[in-house]
Amino acid sequence: MERVNTLIIGSGFGGSVMACRLAERGEKVLVLERGRRWLPADYPSVSQSHWLWDEDEPETQNGWLDFRYFGDMSIALGAGVGGGSLIYANVSVEAHPEVFEQGWPEAIRYHTLRDHYRTVGKMLNVQNLPDTQWTPRTRLMHDAAVALGDGERFRVVPQAITFDPDWHAGLDNAYGYGHSKPWINDQGQQQGTCVHCGNCDIGCPVQAKNTLDLNYLAQAEQHGAEVRALHHVRWVRPLQGGGFEVGVRDLDARAWRRLHADRVIVAAGSVGSTELLLRCRDQYKTLPKLSRALGRRWSSNGDFFTPAFYDERHIDPTRGPTITSAIDYLDGDENGARYFVEDGGLPDFLGNLLEHAAHHPRLSKTRLGAALLEYGQDSSPFARMMPWFGQAMDDPGGRFSLGRRWYAPWKRDRLRLKWDYRKARKAVQGLADRHLALTQATGGRAMTPATWRWFKNLVTPHPLGGCNMADSQEQGVVDHAGAVFNYPGLYVIDGATVPRSLGLNPSRTIAALAEHAAGEWR
Repeated sequence: MERVNTLIIGSGFGGSVMACRLAERGEKVLVLERGRRWLPADYPSVSQSHWLWDEDEPETQNGWLDFRYFGDMSIALGAGVGGGSLIYANVSVEAHPEVFEQGWPEAIRYHTLRDHYRTVGKMLNVQNLPDTQWTPRTRLMHDAAVALGDGERFRVVPQAITFDPDWHAGLDNAYGYGHSKPWINDQGQQQGTCVHCGNCDIGCPVQAKNTLDLNYLAQAEQHGAEVRALHHVRWVRPLQGGGFEVGVRDLDARAWRRLHADRVIVAAGSVGSTELLLRCRDQYKTLPKLSRALGRRWSSNGDFFTPAFYDERHIDPTRGPTITSAIDYLDGDENGARYFVEDGGLPDFLGNLLEHAAHHPRLSKTRLGAALLEYGQDSSPFARMMPWFGQAMDDPGGRFSLGRRWYAPWKRDRLRLKWDYRKARKAVQGLADRHLALTQATGGRAMTPATWRWFKNLVTPHPLGGCNMADSQEQGVVDHAGAVFNYPGLYVIDGATVPRSLGLNPSRTIAALAEHAAGEWR
């Protein structure tokens, strides 16, 4: 049986940070990632294939996006080396200091994370969109804030993107990949600069997006860490005498493996980590002493989307970074609801498809190929649509558990989520109403989506909680440094430990909490 010092399950904002810091100290680190190691040529934005992950058949369908449907709540998850950094919208923003005044372990306050926030910003090469590169969405956001008398709430958001100050939309073929300038990052990885192609969420083809595989994980591998893709962990079992046995499905070889680790860090994200530990406690019975708080107080982080349409504005949300700016209402001055309005971009699926077709060997040197390429670069089916987006500070109203399938009632092995929309209603409705007010103030037309208005259904790419951190096992599953109560040597380090909604993009906070945990282990 293969043995390692530290086994990390997952390679997102928690696992990548821990892999990097522990490998730097000389520990033998193995990272197991269920998804692929993606190269630019394989990105769905480029290949037009391998879009979806299927948790029931990961051997045959192990694509880019894992979309889970739980009735009233659906969750979008990344699958690949780099975890959620592959599909997120690049926003790397600090949580408000007041967030940490309630609901956290005593050891976690804003000042605890202040220096870690800065470290994360440096590692991810976080930058602001240059003033000369404001998109039509950015200008609409600013105009809307000013029109409502909230101009001071508007700001451009920091992003893990490398911008070229010389780029501008007036260049010939401005969004062409040829305008991207190559550069070498601090970890020795070659990247490019942003050309506003709009493909942030489906794979940046010029690698201007500073995903975790290009920084934290690259640095971890330089210090000896090993990352194995397409390895799906199914259970963890403590061994008599110390350490853990881990059962892994090698998806590529379609074979089972067993590993022995002195220490195990579960970093599979809010859904993945919670599901794994629930299976260990309730299905396989390998970790029976896990806290009864496991799976409880889960938050969607109040994500909400409202499409609006304008007759007099050319918006073209398929160009530019997915999110560029925000209007901050997290102070609760607006009827007590706290939320963070953002602009939202959309990948240009039509343009990408036409460009992919144009480069087909039989078309690349023909007039048809040239026409397809030109149309793919100029087409804009959503030219006058504004996707208003944002997060709201909802109360944790979700609970994960394992349920039974109707056709196999003797088996308790199906992940379930019971979500109480009433815990989110005030905050999310405040955000939805603000979207309407911003649209009206700028001459557009919008309607709150029927999925919320009639059915109270939501979709979130920012799930939080399930293995919440706390000062005792009665309140949570792990302590402030991610140590699992009752199981020395077992940790959870990722968004699953965040015990409450942040009301804005959580990636930087998750990474800062991982930096904190790594520091506590010295």
